Amino acid sequence: MKRVLLSLALAASMLGTSAARAADDDLLTGDVRLACEAILCLSTGQPPNECTPSLNRYFSIVKRTMSKTLSARRNFLNLCPSASENDYMKNLVSTLVNGSGRCDVASLNASGGGEGGYISNQMPSYCVAYYADAGLDLGGTPRYVGTPERGGHWVNAADYERELAAYNERIRREDEARYSPG
Repeated sequence: MKRVLLSLALAASMLGTSAARAADDDLLTGDVRLACEAILCLSTGQPPNECTPSLNRYFSIVKRTMSKTLSARRNFLNLCPSASENDYMKNLVSTLVNGSGRCDVASLNASGGGEGGYISNQMPSYCVAYYADAGLDLGGTPRYVGTPERGGHWVNAADYERELAAYNERIRREDEARYSPG
């Protein structure tokens, strides 16, 4: 995250210097500014309210297919001058495009198309890469509670212990009802 902030700050300062020379007070405007802000905002698990315009712009990019949507979102983020500054930033943009909005708990639980309609306990590879990126501060990797056949589901890392206890209690009650005589 520090490298992302540093790269974006450096690019902004360099552009700011050019802007001063060009007598232009605000060089980063429009989609270029929103793209840079989106990279910054997508790199954190708890974006502040100031991120709303850039994230709304990013997530409003929707095409007929997922691959075209992801390509258009990548093109949008690449409007930021820092996006192609070095291999790290290029990889970060790719990771953000593939994971943002697709790897949170709600999305992982909604994808449920596993065998038998259960929520899979296997995180997609693009989500594994998303959470493994050291430059992102996402608040922890979602964890799976339970088993797919018994209503397992993804939870936020911070809620894991509580959710596991609730799941185990539910399973205990179900088993007790199933196996009790009567």
